[in-house]
Amino acid sequence: MRSHFRVLTGLLLAAGLGAACTRPAASPPATQDAVRVTDVDLGLRVGSDKRVTDQTDSFRPSETVYVSVRTEGTVPSAVLKARWTFQGGQVVQESSQTIAPKGTTVTEFHVSNPKGWPKGSYQVEVFLNGSSVETESFKVG
Repeated sequence: MRSHFRVLTGLLLAAGLGAACTRPAASPPATQDAVRVTDVDLGLRVGSDKRVTDQTDSFRPSETVYVSVRTEGTVPSAVLKARWTFQGGQVVQESSQTIAPKGTTVTEFHVSNPKGWPKGSYQVEVFLNGSSVETESFKVG
């Protein structure tokens, strides 16, 4: 009886030690690269590729302001947002777009004011998935 007890105890200890030494299964390799903003341009116009064609940071009150946001990476879904502000933070407009980038992707935002922009200092802040990633300043004169 005693020898059966010893054998059983030995088997239980071996099984316990074996389980303690087992490594967790490796997670599968990532198939998606993280997406990141690599460039933000301001200008008067954008081309069919959504890139700014006439870069500037100085606008007239009657002009539309365009911002072109270039991203790199591949993800099934990401949200870009542009927040346009005037003098010290007064929000002029916010808009967002959901993108599904595969490599280099360009997204365009713009803002206009049919009554004309008040002269002064403005900013556009770009967000990626809720995090601020870049701010560009411009003037209306």
